Amino acid sequence: MIRIITLLSAILASTFSLSAQEDVEIDGLVMDQSISRFGHQFYFQFSQLWRDVPNTSGINITIKETVLPRAGTRLEVLMNNRAVYATAMGRRGGSVDERVETAIFTIMDAMAREQYQQSGSEDLAASGW
Repeated sequence: MIRIITLLSAILASTFSLSAQEDVEIDGLVMDQSISRFGHQFYFQFSQLWRDVPNTSGINITIKETVLPRAGTRLEVLMNNRAVYATAMGRRGGSVDERVETAIFTIMDAMAREQYQQSGSEDLAASGW
């Protein structure tokens, strides 16, 4: 027990000395705002697939769930606080796997479009995906 406390103290001390010297940015997060069993399952499967997606630094994903009385729930996937994908799940659930794959592909498409917009020339009109 004393070893664990000593080790934690050493880690915290080194962290504080590091943060005093330079700022540390946190990006590429997947945040969970789900409340039901299906929402948590969607988040878990999404986060497992998200690990394999390349070039995700600087992109924050939020999975937000809203309860629809007597109908089920609505799941939204937000990329940098912008809604990119939404789906409704009934009270009895359904296939989460297909919805997770669709959400991942939609996010990847949105990432590509955003990258294209940033690198596009100034004389092209913005598509506003």
